[in-house]
Parts: sequence; structure tokens; C-alpha cells
Amino acid sequence: MNASDYEYLRRLFKDHSGLDLSADKQYLIESRLLPLSRKCGLSSIDDLVQKMKGGSAGHIAQAVDAMTTNETFFFRDKAPFDHFRDTIIPELLKARASRRTIRIWCAAGSTGQEPYSLAMCLKEMSAQLAGWRTEILATDLSQEVLEKSRAGIYSQFEVQRGLPIQLLVKYFKQKGEPWQINADIRAMVQHRQLNLLHDFSQLGTFDVIFCRNVLIYFDQDTKTNVFNRLARSLEADGFLALGAAETVVGLTDVFKPCPEKRGLYRPTGARPAVVPMAPPAMPRMAAIGGR
Repeated sequence: MNASDYEYLRRLFKDHSGLDLSADKQYLIESRLLPLSRKCGLSSIDDLVQKMKGGSAGHIAQAVDAMTTNETFFFRDKAPFDHFRDTIIPELLKARASRRTIRIWCAAGSTGQEPYSLAMCLKEMSAQLAGWRTEILATDLSQEVLEKSRAGIYSQFEVQRGLPIQLLVKYFKQKGEPWQINADIRAMVQHRQLNLLHDFSQLGTFDVIFCRNVLIYFDQDTKTNVFNRLARSLEADGFLALGAAETVVGLTDVFKPCPEKRGLYRPTGARPAVVPMAPPAMPRMAAIGGR
């Protein structure tokens, strides 16, 4: 790959997904795009780049999809789900007693392990939530991973990563080698393609937003802009959960950390100006990241 093509790909990935690649990441692009070139029946990455430069939306979408990281597993990092069960839901049960509705957004739902982990938490708390309406929306950049999430089918390896055996037995059925999460849990999660770089105000407001292990791929200006727009999509007394390596500190004053609860934040009430986001450049784009 020549320097010109590499710079073209860097700009394209940043524009379409927020992925901010440094000048020394050519090896990463080559490792992801070479298999895609072969899958598309092309002889090299150069041929793939020429298709993309020619305006092939299909090839661009596949290339962006190939570059996204969809590493995830059930109850990843454990602490956010402990916070969800022990802090977030109890506080919302008090604060939302008059309307008895809780809206949750997984802003980078990937192949579904995160939203389904939250759904199982809610199912385990069904006694406290009797008579309540709970909504979980999972969005992602990749149509492919959203389709896997909708199906709720996971390999033996995937269900062994972070999923307690009692929940596997309780909420999954084995279908040959793989396991499928039960229909009632799948029905608790709605799916939608969404690009965090584009306007998402049409989703309305949420009581809880999980946006984990996504913003680490963005540059600082993009992170700040996304944080500021997330604040506008979160109820004034809502909760934001970030990944273990992510923080709002030094980026924005719209969120403050919850004391002694790593990765959990609440709005401060500040409402800074938000940079207008461009409409989606292509219909198949949606949100990067591994959860």
C-alpha cells in the first residue's frame, strides 16, 4: 500500500466511524483489509482501494466494518453491571416511581453481549420491577454484528466468557453446538443502526446510557463532541457508564464521576454548545467499538 492510499484510508475511516489511526498503523489496515479484498474477489488491497475511491458504497461499508473492533463478552469488566444492579436501578426505582418507565441505551451494542447482560440483570430483578416498563436499545455501526445480536446465538466459547453458569442454564437453550438466548430476553432488546458521529437526538432521552470501549478510538475533539451530545440525550438525573480505560476528565464538564464507582458518571447540568453533526453519508453506517 502506498502512502497516498494509506492517507486516503485514514481520512475515510475517521470521517465514517471516528476511528483515529496514527501514521504507523498501516500494518493494522493491511491485516484487516487483505482478507476483505480476497472475500470480494479482488487480488489486492490496492484493487479494493480503487473500488472505494470510485465511490463503491458497498466496498466502503465493508471496509469500515472490517476496521471496527467488536471484542466483547457477557458482563464484561463486571463492575458496570454491579453498579447497574446495586446503584442505578435502585435509584431509578425511586426517581421514576411516578412514571414507572426506564429507558436504557447501549450506544455500541456490538454482538449483543452487553445489552443482553443488562436484560438478564433486569430479569433477575423482576420482582422489584413488577408493573414497570423497561426499554433497552442497542445500536452499532455494523449491520453484521446487529444481525448476530438479534439472533442471540453464541458459541460455546462465547457463553463461557463472563457468563455465570446459572444464567446460562436459566436463560439459554442449546441448539446443537451453539447456544441461543431465550426469546423473552431477546424481546427485551431493540436494535438500530446508528453512527455516533451523526445526530442521534431523534432517539429521545434515556435514563441510562452505556457507551463503553468506543470513545478510546476517537480523537479528543470527537470525544468531547460525543460526550456533549450524550449529555443532551440523558435525563438530568441519569447515569452514563464508560469503559474501564475511558474518562470524561479533561474533556468536558457535562459529566461528573460517581464517587467510588469507577466508570460511572452523572450529568452536571452544564449544557455547552454542540457542534452540528452532518447527516449520515451512507445508509449502512452506524457506531464503532468493542464492549
